Amino acid sequence: MSVSIDANALGLDYPLYTVRAQSLRNAVISATVGGLLMKTQQDVTVVRAISNLSFSLKEGDRLALVGHNGSGKTSLLKVLAGVYSPTSGTLKISGRITSMISMSIGLDPDASGLRNINTLLLMQSLSRRQIAERVPKIVEFSELGPYIHMPYKTYSAGMMARLMFAVGTAIEADILLMDEWLSAGDANFREKASERIESFVGSAKMLVLGTHDFKLVQRVCNKVLVLDSGRPAFYGSLNDWLSWSSTQ
Repeated sequence: MSVSIDANALGLDYPLYTVRAQSLRNAVISATVGGLLMKTQQDVTVVRAISNLSFSLKEGDRLALVGHNGSGKTSLLKVLAGVYSPTSGTLKISGRITSMISMSIGLDPDASGLRNINTLLLMQSLSRRQIAERVPKIVEFSELGPYIHMPYKTYSAGMMARLMFAVGTAIEADILLMDEWLSAGDANFREKASERIESFVGSAKMLVLGTHDFKLVQRVCNKVLVLDSGRPAFYGSLNDWLSWSSTQ
């Protein structure tokens, strides 16, 4: 099966509240979210997180999403991951998606880490045999030890990140979605995970990566999409982006 992403005039709105709300509150929220406040025909204020965005990717592409905080990178990744449905435009995706930003969806905080691992793998449509093969490796890599049998809600932020990373990188990806390169756990775990993520990204047929790291973009990606308040400021090849960036 060929792998591709085709987005045409993509848009995403977050509804907030009626336009009759105080104008000062509107201004504060607009500054906070970095998006554009718009008025719909239903007299509802929305944050326009993505506006009129079009791009096309094929197998082998490595796309960097670049922009300041609030520019729409994470919103776009969540649309691609299926967390949000676009409110306008069309999106066609061919290929199996593994998202490192939506792994926590479906987690049960009262269930053990081990139970949650099984649940997350089931949500990826893996067979019982495939799950049974992966679980011991995930548990070992996470380094959670006996805590794997404790409720997920008792985990520290670092322990949660290690479990999510271990699960996410145990599933082969056609299309890999990432928000920043690696932020799982403490410094020791990040060092251990660096080789694994390099291999994982290398084996994916397509990568969409949100990042602020200029050097990482040059090392990993062949295409760049620059977002500004949810709108495309630039989309093209890495070399064209380097030329464009030098003029900004």
